[in-house]
Amino acid sequence: MTATGTDTRVNTATGPVHGTWEPAPAARWEDAFLSGNGHHGTLAFGDPNDDRVIVTHHTLVRPNGGEHARPPRLAAELADVQDRLLAGEPAAAESFTDGRPLQWVQPFHPAFQIRLRRPHGRSDGYRRSVDFTTGEATATAADWTSRVFVSRADDVIVQQVVGAADLDIALDHRLPGAPPGLGVGHGALRTPEGALLSLRARYPDSDRAYTGVTLVAVTGGSTGLVPPGVRVTGAESVLLLTRVRRHTGELDVTAEARALSDLLADQESYDALLARHLGPHRTAYTRVTLDLGADPAERGLPGSELLRKPAEAALLERLFAAGRYHLLSASGLNPPRLTGLWTGDWDTAWSGAFTNDANVNLQTASAAAAALPEVTQACAALIQRQLGDWRENARAVFGARGAVAPAHSDGESGLAYHYSREYPLHLWTAGADWLLKPLVDHDEIRGARDPRTAALLAQVAAFYEDFLTRTDADGHLVIVPSYSPENRPANASWGAINAAMDLSAARHALRTAADYHPGPDADRWRALADRLPPHRTNADGALAEWAWPGLDDTYDHRHLSHLYGVWPLDEITPYDTPELATAAHRALELRGAENDSAHGHLHHALVAARLRDGERVAAALGQVLDGDFFHASLMSAHYPNRDVYNADAAHTLPAVLIEALVQSTPNRLVLLPAPPAALGRGRLTGIRTRFGAELDLSWTPGGARAVLKPHRTLRIDLWTSSGAQPLDLVAGEDHVLTLGTW
Repeated sequence: MTATGTDTRVNTATGPVHGTWEPAPAARWEDAFLSGNGHHGTLAFGDPNDDRVIVTHHTLVRPNGGEHARPPRLAAELADVQDRLLAGEPAAAESFTDGRPLQWVQPFHPAFQIRLRRPHGRSDGYRRSVDFTTGEATATAADWTSRVFVSRADDVIVQQVVGAADLDIALDHRLPGAPPGLGVGHGALRTPEGALLSLRARYPDSDRAYTGVTLVAVTGGSTGLVPPGVRVTGAESVLLLTRVRRHTGELDVTAEARALSDLLADQESYDALLARHLGPHRTAYTRVTLDLGADPAERGLPGSELLRKPAEAALLERLFAAGRYHLLSASGLNPPRLTGLWTGDWDTAWSGAFTNDANVNLQTASAAAAALPEVTQACAALIQRQLGDWRENARAVFGARGAVAPAHSDGESGLAYHYSREYPLHLWTAGADWLLKPLVDHDEIRGARDPRTAALLAQVAAFYEDFLTRTDADGHLVIVPSYSPENRPANASWGAINAAMDLSAARHALRTAADYHPGPDADRWRALADRLPPHRTNADGALAEWAWPGLDDTYDHRHLSHLYGVWPLDEITPYDTPELATAAHRALELRGAENDSAHGHLHHALVAARLRDGERVAAALGQVLDGDFFHASLMSAHYPNRDVYNADAAHTLPAVLIEALVQSTPNRLVLLPAPPAALGRGRLTGIRTRFGAELDLSWTPGGARAVLKPHRTLRIDLWTSSGAQPLDLVAGEDHVLTLGTW
């Protein structure tokens, strides 16, 4: 192992393990160890005799007609459907469509696998591991070592094999679900370094394709062509550099090969390439750590064995670390998809899309507090690329200026064309506010407003100016049609009136846009927000999912869209709006889990943490930890018993633990609001607050200590179990807080 790496077997007595390991190769791609740089991704199996590395890339989506799909042009019919809904016709919005069948966005898929076969060698002493601090997946046996990482510095997949004197190397597209009409061409030629391999795959009935290029650099021995690959004989070591490009027409493979050759000439070795990558990767990963004082023996266990001990603190430590590692690794060109950046199957569930009505939002929930601006920047980049499409959604569906985000995206298109009668996602208007919320949080942390975020907020406010034209008998504005993902009233259809989420999002978007744009626009937008109706409490004492009188709640559902004002917004809190917080808590109590999805459980936990209910946080976490949601890779599944590969649980869990321990707004700090019993003691370091301070927190059952490192001078309210008190902070001066029993 390189000296720059970290052996996850050591230091378990002094701190949590920043990696995981297994005593056997991965038998399933779901258990393969993951690396990524937000563009390229890898899944490493670690088999000494048939070493496979599946290659992915965020741009790899299969054309299915979605690249040409447009939003429905319904603006001329909007007034009529609004009239009918307001007149009491509950199913009126079902006709607000152009009649097209449900169309999925272009599905995400893997590229190919790099396959390295050798004559059967010794497998004693086998171990495979992934080091979160370096991004390396390593496998070793008695006479063989394979290492792979994806460089953040050079955007290249780097793999080295040592100890396998003889190897057959090929790029193999044959992965589960690969379409039979895929037009595949292979290339192999000798080079001064060793060899160059290429694989071009053209999609069926399309002018689009993708090409992978691998430069094979051999130290010692000889290289011969054995189409479609190469055979290496008598080598001391083999270094492979791989890139993938999605394109139309033909890719200039010679230019790609030259770029890889130049990179190798400049850096000379695996360790030199790794050293360049470590700067951006390790800096980001190590900003925040969680230490729960776990048993050193438990910390030393392989991940698959630790997963069978859901009550152990060592499991929460490792899942927290793995969640931050995978979230960082999946974020760059884009934020994470439903599957992060990884899949080994062309038949990816739900197209492996960016699902914006809960999943992307939950997965990126820890980015601001957990000091991963790289994730926020990836979210912003995706939004900026799609803003023109968001404008088209507003024009086509609502006849409005401004921007409306789609509920689903493949990363190429931001047009709203994925909808059906049961999922009228084209009616959903709250998405832009939810997607922009992390960008606003990021600005609050750094104490400066990004002009690009300001421009986006103005677009959202412009939409509401044009859309909010109807009023009720009391003079309140009415959001109609209105949709609460992905639920419906018990006594009406999916398209309804005044969904709680839509009300909260409109209020927040207008007021936030006003904060960013002082002047006449701000006055107009705040006045519009003030005319929206209040939330409604239903006969059960719960915050109603639809504020319109007469619409009854459907409680057994995986989404908690109506509690958007609690999390991620600060509209409903136990501190500022206690009566609404009580109603929101009642709504949470009544909410069922429906299909037992991981995102539903952890969304429940995030809301419970904001409402200071540690027991409910623990119960929701327990559903996931006890439900066999995690693969040996520590990537997660959508359903219990590791059913359907999905990143929701893996990426969201760190946010749940942080929210249970620390919460902040621009003028408030809440310490230990809802820690479950499993978090009885520990240390959380490097947290960023929205009032511009870094925070280190340590706690035991007997008390807690927090060190604040403010970057600006201000007064905030400090909330603990003892109540509230003002706290004056001075930029550049550490402030130490000592708390009694919490």
